[in-house]
Amino acid sequence: MKNPKALWQRPVFRIGIAVVFLIILGGAAGGIYFTQLPPEQPIQFPHNVHVGLGAQCLYCHPGAVSGPVAGLPSQSKCWGCHQQIKKQSPELEKLAGFVSRREPIPWVPVAIQPDFVHFNHAPHIAAGLNCESCHGNLAAMTVAEPQKGQNMGWCLNCHQKMAPENFTRLSDCSICHY
Repeated sequence: MKNPKALWQRPVFRIGIAVVFLIILGGAAGGIYFTQLPPEQPIQFPHNVHVGLGAQCLYCHPGAVSGPVAGLPSQSKCWGCHQQIKKQSPELEKLAGFVSRREPIPWVPVAIQPDFVHFNHAPHIAAGLNCESCHGNLAAMTVAEPQKGQNMGWCLNCHQKMAPENFTRLSDCSICHY
């Protein structure tokens, strides 16, 4: 009678472990990749065009001045300018459709934090930070893109660099996690 091989020495077992490892690795890589893609929007909003024409971030996102959420522009905010523009495009027709149906535009937020993080725009605006500091150069982006590497370490590095005299307070966990 042959001496049976230990389970971990059998080729089928090793191949099975390799397949499971590759599936997990592929899932993790796919998850990271897909969280870095800009989400599909109901209207393709060209930030570069609007910024190039002089539109200020806080005109479309006024909530950033006073609270945690910057806010997304309403159809009436968009239509306030675009009803005067005679240029025809599929995107402006989509906007006109939302206006005529009196439906809010179902924008998909781009910069989303996990539920355990409570970010507030107001103190950052009050400290004189520009939107580009965190959201990148939107004048060069056709659509807003999630910024790579925005994590706790990224925030703490910025706090330490921008306000070293207040770093002890700004690095307190309860500032962002409550």
